[in-house]
Amino acid sequence: MRQTALQRSACSWVRREPEKEVLYRAVAGNLETFLAQAEEQGGLPGYVTDELRGYLACGILAYGFARCACDTCGKSFAVGFSCKGRGVCPSCIGRRMADTAAHLVDNVFPRAPVRQWVLSLPIEIRYRLAFDARLLGEVLGVFLRAVGGWYRRKARALGCASGRWGSVSFVQRFGSSLNLNPHFHTLMLDGVCVKREGTEEPEFVAVEAPTDEDVRKITETVARRVLRLLEKRGVLDGDDADPLALASPALACMSAASVQGLVATGDRAGRRVRRLLSDPAEGQRQAALCFSSRGFSLHAGTRVEAHQRDRLENLCRYVARPPLSSERLKRISDDRLALRLKTPWSDGTSFIVLSPLELIEKLAALVPPPRVNLVRYHGVFAPRAKDRARIVPGPAGERDTARADDEEDTPRSKGRRMAWAKLLKRVFRVDVSVCPACGGDMRIVACLTDPASIRRYLKGVGLPTEPPEIAPARSPPQRDIDFF
Repeated sequence: MRQTALQRSACSWVRREPEKEVLYRAVAGNLETFLAQAEEQGGLPGYVTDELRGYLACGILAYGFARCACDTCGKSFAVGFSCKGRGVCPSCIGRRMADTAAHLVDNVFPRAPVRQWVLSLPIEIRYRLAFDARLLGEVLGVFLRAVGGWYRRKARALGCASGRWGSVSFVQRFGSSLNLNPHFHTLMLDGVCVKREGTEEPEFVAVEAPTDEDVRKITETVARRVLRLLEKRGVLDGDDADPLALASPALACMSAASVQGLVATGDRAGRRVRRLLSDPAEGQRQAALCFSSRGFSLHAGTRVEAHQRDRLENLCRYVARPPLSSERLKRISDDRLALRLKTPWSDGTSFIVLSPLELIEKLAALVPPPRVNLVRYHGVFAPRAKDRARIVPGPAGERDTARADDEEDTPRSKGRRMAWAKLLKRVFRVDVSVCPACGGDMRIVACLTDPASIRRYLKGVGLPTEPPEIAPARSPPQRDIDFF
């Protein structure tokens, strides 16, 4: 039996309570201590400190909120303001993830097959690439030219000499264990766009799937060219200065340790993170279309067919996901947290054990520097690419003007971002625009930022009027000294 709008909304949206999450409690109880310890080493950059402190205010009603009310019965609820962070907060990064995925499926990728190319980089260069945006872009360019060249050669074999490829690349800065691991997830049209003589609209031409030998050649080509680039820049020899070490020695130390899977602060400084083991057989896996050479690893086994738009959107969400999901973090004791790995390692490791300070240290290393784009468009998807407007679907209203009046099919009417209510409906099938009490229309009636007004409303509805307590900095523990 199908549910009515009132029945669907009655069990729909529940306000997020970040102050009850394990991650929030760990950060709130130890952030000031962590920052005080980092200050002794020169302090952290402002963007890292702002990101960590901003997370503690995200979704907390005592700092301000938007009030939504029903036009019919007057029922209302509050939605806390977000921190809009892009390095720590799972909620804000998750919203950006869902919004980016919806944008790519609706407005960028045409109805054509898409293949994911994942390039992992050697440990020795990850630290430098994490904070050198120019070098990171050059390495990504080398990778895309190698893969794009393979597509063009395949197209020429089919008689398409002027074929053009298109890709959207995601720069992920993290590994499963929250280690600093910059690598690339590139979603590329599994073919080329060709403009025939006498036609205005470009035509998509699919190419044969790559073989294991093709992946091997591409990997070796990328490894050779990137190493040549790094040698030219003096990165491998250490001839050039380390800008991060000069700007923030504390963050440089944490980042270098994170790349190696080590701890940089506290009484376990210089040691590896602790692990919990499970059955080693659970972590063993082999994949086709995968090859490694000189520390470079390339995987090209994931392909989405042209008609699988839902699967494409799920893939876009996967590559744009936050570094940490709240469900993966569990509290073992007051000073021990267990982080479940996305996939068990080959030695059977399924959890890593971190103290709250070690967790914050890893999160600090993952915060991207400002003005570094983590999603990049190339080929026919580039902003100024020729015939881009004829290849990408474009906004929903431009694709199908006959459906422009249907709110269900117009995810964006203004701007690039999708409205919060429509995004919830698209991802979770939750319609917050319907009142759970009477089925009427819910709308935003006020945004409260005045402390007195905030306290008055929260007290009236029985919610806490004060933000959660942030623990002050603690002195380091004193070691016992034996006197002789």
